Amino acid sequence: MNWTQVYNPTGNMVLSFIVALIPILFFFWALAIKKMKGHYAGLLTVLIAILVAVIFYGMPISLAIESTVLGAANGLWPIGWIIVAAVFLYKLAVKAGQFELMRSSIASLTEDRRLQALLIAFSFGAFLEGAAGFGTPVAIAGALLAGIGFNPFYAAGLCLIANTAPVAFGAIGSPIIAAAQVSGINSDILSQMIGRQLPVLSAFVPFWLIFIMAGWKKTIEVLPAILVCGLSFAVTQFLTSNYLGPELPDIASSIVSLVALALFLKIWRPKSIFRFKNEEPPENKTPNKTAYAGSGLGTTEQAAALLKNKKHSGVQIFKAWSPFLLLIVIIGLWGGFNSVKKLLSYATVEFPIPGLNNAIFKAQPIVDHLTPYAASYKWDILGAAGTAILITAFVTKFIYSMPWKIWCQTFIETLKELRHPLIMIASVLGLAYICNYSGMSATLGLAFASTGVLFPFFAPLLGWTGVFLTGSDTSSNALFGNLQRITGQQIGVDPTLLVAANSSGGVTGKMISPQSIAVATAATGQVGKEGSLFRFTMKHSLLFVLIVSVITVLEAYVISWIIP
Repeated sequence: MNWTQVYNPTGNMVLSFIVALIPILFFFWALAIKKMKGHYAGLLTVLIAILVAVIFYGMPISLAIESTVLGAANGLWPIGWIIVAAVFLYKLAVKAGQFELMRSSIASLTEDRRLQALLIAFSFGAFLEGAAGFGTPVAIAGALLAGIGFNPFYAAGLCLIANTAPVAFGAIGSPIIAAAQVSGINSDILSQMIGRQLPVLSAFVPFWLIFIMAGWKKTIEVLPAILVCGLSFAVTQFLTSNYLGPELPDIASSIVSLVALALFLKIWRPKSIFRFKNEEPPENKTPNKTAYAGSGLGTTEQAAALLKNKKHSGVQIFKAWSPFLLLIVIIGLWGGFNSVKKLLSYATVEFPIPGLNNAIFKAQPIVDHLTPYAASYKWDILGAAGTAILITAFVTKFIYSMPWKIWCQTFIETLKELRHPLIMIASVLGLAYICNYSGMSATLGLAFASTGVLFPFFAPLLGWTGVFLTGSDTSSNALFGNLQRITGQQIGVDPTLLVAANSSGGVTGKMISPQSIAVATAATGQVGKEGSLFRFTMKHSLLFVLIVSVITVLEAYVISWIIP
């Protein structure tokens, strides 16, 4: 059965736009207003999306169901697999009693919660995004922050917000490579263009992260550290994206930022230590007990005095951290070396989906001519980032001298705890796929493209919408990259700018993507609070995409010489 997508099913583009919005508006309502649990909201939204696809778009029921199931399968692997492995690794450290040593070692560098957020949520999270992407930074960094005493809800929210600027270059440049493939624009050129947009956001995010936590006065108090962290990242991101290509900006920028901030903290300390209101003294603290409500202050000297009572040897601290250090090495190997990728690919199974593969045709103006929509499932057993994390967890069993019984019990506990988040993730990816294969996503994109000379403002919003729908900047670029190119040619704006804006705007939608929210709540033990987390991140997401939109308009009409 063959079927060609229709992008204006009602004959009126405004009405078709509203129809395409129905599943998204329901999802917003279910999470933000009704405060429905994520897995229930996800399942109901998918059902509504299928009905819209069949009733309004005329999509055959069999194709609608198959595309949804394919999306759900891709939600469970590789994304769900990353979450399971990441939470499992964190729980092993807790079970072995090593997380207390990790927390003490971080406190020995700085007891200040603001600086801990910069180190872990922003710099370390950016490294994980660059090396693995697909939810890994939120899962690992969120668990780490919750483990060292951050309120789990705010640990999740801060990591979602921090995981913004690195996303365009995530997973060794995957989003930019995808944009280049669909648009025909050289990936190095796109890397240069994005590298002339995102560094502004990269320098701003650390400031905004601390402002959310501590307010204006307490943010200014650590402004030197914020500048070191943000500017070192932004400058490195600009240089690497413009002169080395799309693969290395995240890894290089995160390492430079992490090292620069750690060295800076050796010679500088804030006047007072920021802790959360009602937070217990460090020597009495247990993971996940602090309550975020404002700030409680102490002096640097008092913090140092408290830490003297918790001395640990370098060997003990190294042992506690070694699984996460090993994780950095393994993820770097998995994502950074083509020879390793090729070796791992021998264990990859990929097959077309019978009845769906090439049965749907994309039409103009989304593509230049009728193009079959491929549909295949890829099971990269060894190549998936989740497998890299699981291998780390396997080695951790020996590092921590953990009995097999405890190791296996912890894995089973992890699966039980994550059953609802996995349902939500499968549902959300099912929604993404039914929106893409039915043409609903294209309807939304064409509505944005119809704004003419105003389109440079809306181009990042299109990328933002794509990431919200799919949970991935890579997928958003694959979905809308060619549309951005076509629209640029029609309105006389350099297509390179607009394709890049799709990716730069897309990164700001990552924090509100249901997929990302499900990862964050699962990693920090906040299952059931997806709606609250969505409301928390939404206003920040809108602010960030507005910043990118303004930058894009300026580059289109005021400083167009900046376009490579």
